[in-house]
Amino acid sequence: MPALADEPASPSAAFVLAHGAGAGMHHAFLAALATGLAQRGIACLRFQFPFMAAGSKRPDAPAVAQEAVRIAVAAAARRWPQLPLFAGGKSFGGRMSSQAQAAAPLPGVRGLVFAGFPLHPAKKPATARADHLRDVRVPMLFLQGTRDALAEFGLIEGVVRGLGSLATLQAIDGADHSFAVPARSGRKAPDVEAELLDAIAGWIAAQR
Repeated sequence: MPALADEPASPSAAFVLAHGAGAGMHHAFLAALATGLAQRGIACLRFQFPFMAAGSKRPDAPAVAQEAVRIAVAAAARRWPQLPLFAGGKSFGGRMSSQAQAAAPLPGVRGLVFAGFPLHPAKKPATARADHLRDVRVPMLFLQGTRDALAEFGLIEGVVRGLGSLATLQAIDGADHSFAVPARSGRKAPDVEAELLDAIAGWIAAQR
């Protein structure tokens, strides 16, 4: 499985970062997350889902994607056996990580991080895609833009509230599903990325 590791000199934790349905592990946003986490002392393993490695635009079936998550988690555990391990990812990657965890706990994983959990298709608000989260027994961090067309904010608030103490919601004001914000906000991509990275690093530190 194609993978990339971003590793600081003395990491305090490790994170398995899965990409979304539309772009692979080399995408600028994913690379920024990986390098930014490494700068904050968190080793990061990015990996390529099979469909992306094959050059296909059609995402893998859930069973295939979940197995890829398991393989990546096992690889990270071998590489950093002494570090607290976390998993998750952008959109599709985060959802496949949570489905894998719900089906059978990912060995050693202490928590899940979702950068834009895809709660429903655009303009079709629903919460059924979150039903499996009730079977996840590790802490979860939801990073959600308040303008995310794939997660109406009031709905994701309700989902997180229903998960109780295991779930934390970090709202990214004005951000869409790609975490882009309007120019009138006065913020640029690096500002939003720093907000995301600080939230992830702080949350991971609190779980160790």
